Amino acid sequence: MTPTPIGALVVFSGGQDSTTCLAWALSRFDRVETLGFDYGQRHSIELECREAVLAALRGQRPDWAQKLGSDTLLSLDVFRQLGETALTHDVEISMTATGLPSTFVPGRNLVFLTLAGAQAYRRGLKHLVTGVCETDYSGYPDCRDDTMKALQVALNLGMETRLVIDTPLMWLTKGQTWALARDLGGQPFVDLILEHTHTCYRGERGQRHPWGYGCGQCPACQLRAAGWRDYSE
Repeated sequence: MTPTPIGALVVFSGGQDSTTCLAWALSRFDRVETLGFDYGQRHSIELECREAVLAALRGQRPDWAQKLGSDTLLSLDVFRQLGETALTHDVEISMTATGLPSTFVPGRNLVFLTLAGAQAYRRGLKHLVTGVCETDYSGYPDCRDDTMKALQVALNLGMETRLVIDTPLMWLTKGQTWALARDLGGQPFVDLILEHTHTCYRGERGQRHPWGYGCGQCPACQLRAAGWRDYSE
């Protein structure tokens, strides 16, 4: 595949999905930057994993390292002020009266991608890459394909530009996401995801499972584990 000279900005959390999206972008574009958010998470593990993943990726793939540009981390603790969720406060992970899990942070992806659009505009990057998915997910409405398409229109109207929101995982199962990682970077890249990325809502990294680290009980761990089983069979 011949990379295009148009650059991309990857919304990068340090988790399995965003790390796979980062590899996807590095396989397609000559210039790739990353953007993360400290939004008042109840634990700092994923922020620490961001740095570990980027360092490991640079060491493992010198060809990708040459394309990988700056990483920016923005502070957004406003989400903690807006109300309690299971991702920003020490509350139970459960279904709420709205029909959505308590891990849903209202407006989070909308704000993330709006700020990513502003960063891409200033950095001269055309593509925004995000790991949202509508196939195997927790039911978040801001992960849906319709939401991403509407947001792309709004960003381009609001900034008079031509940004593209790429969602390479949108229609993949978690098992297919593992397979995509293998196709992009081979077994070494799969091993990197297993060892360095973080998905667990509770921030647990004490126990190493076949699918990586985590509590094994929260919805994020269950999705990741189920995807690993599908991929491994």
